[in-house]
Order: sequence, then C-alpha cells, then structure tokens
Amino acid sequence: MPELPEVEITRRGIAPHLLNQTITGVIVRDRRMRWPVPHGLERELSGSTVRGISRRGKYLLLDCVQAKTGQSGWLILHLGMSGSLRILPRDTPVRKHDHFDLEFGDKLLRLHDPRRFGAVLWESGDVTAHPLIAGLGVEPLEEQFNAKFLHAAMHGRSAAIKLALMDHKMVVGVGNIYANESLFHARINPATRAGRVSLARCARLVDTVRETLEKALKAGGSSLRDFVHSDGSSGYFQQEYFVYGRDGLPCRVCATTIRVKRMGQRSTFYCPTCQK
Repeated sequence: MPELPEVEITRRGIAPHLLNQTITGVIVRDRRMRWPVPHGLERELSGSTVRGISRRGKYLLLDCVQAKTGQSGWLILHLGMSGSLRILPRDTPVRKHDHFDLEFGDKLLRLHDPRRFGAVLWESGDVTAHPLIAGLGVEPLEEQFNAKFLHAAMHGRSAAIKLALMDHKMVVGVGNIYANESLFHARINPATRAGRVSLARCARLVDTVRETLEKALKAGGSSLRDFVHSDGSSGYFQQEYFVYGRDGLPCRVCATTIRVKRMGQRSTFYCPTCQK
C-alpha cells in the first residue's frame, strides 16, 4: 500500500502539471471505488482551475475553483492499496483498471487502481471538516510530532507499539513498511506495549520515524507491486530495508536471523537481538 512517502512523491510529481491549469474534461469509467465516485462530479470539476495541491496523511487534496462563478471545492484522492496517478498524453490508450481521468488540454491525470480500494470524492465546503480528514492525527514530519506528544498519546495504551504507531488517528502516514523500519532503528520490539515505552524511547522513535520517512522520500519511496511515480518511474527505498520483507535473512547490524509474525493482520519483521 502506498504510504506517506509515496503519496507525497505523487503530490510533488503531479503538482507542476496541474497547478493553475484548467480542467477541460472529466472521465469516470468505474464509480465502484472504496466509496462510490459521486454523481455530478464531472459537472463540479469541468471548467475548474486547480489552485492548490496539498496532502493530508495519505489523501491528496486538489483545491478547485470555477472561473465563471468563483465557487470552490476540493477533489479528494486516495491511492488505496494498489493505486497510482500518472500524468499522460491525452490520447494515451486506456488500460484495464484505469478508472478516472482529469483532462488538462493535451494531457491528463489518470488514476489506475487494480483493487479499487482508492477514492475519488468531492467536498464543496471545508475540506478539513470532511469525515475522512477531520479525525486524522498529526503529520510525522511536522513539529507537533515530538517525544512529549507521542509519550502522552501512548499513555495507558495496551496495544503493541507497532499497531499504535500505525493508528492514523494518532499519527498519519506511517504504514506497515515504515513502522517496521522505524522500530528497528529505534531498537524497540514491535510487540512492546505502547503504554510502557518511556519518554526517552519515544524521543528516539520520533527521530527514527522522521529519518526513515525522509530517506524514503529521497529514494523516491518504495515501489512494491503496483506503485509507480506520476511519470511511470520507480522508487528504490526497498533496496535499503533493514527488516521489512527480510525474514530468514541475517540482520544487517548483528547477523541474527530476521523473524516475522502477524500483528493486526499485517506481517511484522524484527530482529530479536537488536530490538528489545
């Protein structure tokens, strides 16, 4: 599943092509996404100018305004588990699972989503009040995400630290891959009860989450299964994994065999020697 680095890289990739451009056409081929693509979206978007492209957690938010009426709204996009957004020539042949196009003159933004767990939604009011956005936690690369915040948020929680770290109501965008990697670099066993993690260890974890996400951004994210950049290229952070997907292989630090177990229906990778 695309996580924060992949979504942010997508935002950076599409922004130069979309910002201040007018939407000349909208094509919805399949409304059966995670939530149905709303009827009337074509009318809302056609003729609008994209005046801003931001990210909140794993959601991309396109600020659109109608030139004739001045009315504005927000297109909310989510890549789901297997989605990608590509900037393509307008005459690019349609493939299976190409569900949605935004046309901008001679080019288009296309959503490709084999599993259809992504989202294409519209908000005509305050996008921060939208039910999918309002309950999101802090951004891990912003100042609010610090040791005191994390320690307070973990207080009294009996859930495993890895599951707590992936709770989007507490902190957004740290999915399975980067939770595994961050916990390894913080030397914390993923099964440790969240409420038992000290302030000092929370400080270390905050640092490793940031460092891991920033390294992933520099590496172009992780290209696993279906994810590609907006220009079709791939990221290569997967080549730098220390634990994720390395079960049965020696730890890059101590040579102990990396183990895997299921937590919250997700595979969890860890080094039993390095992570206590």
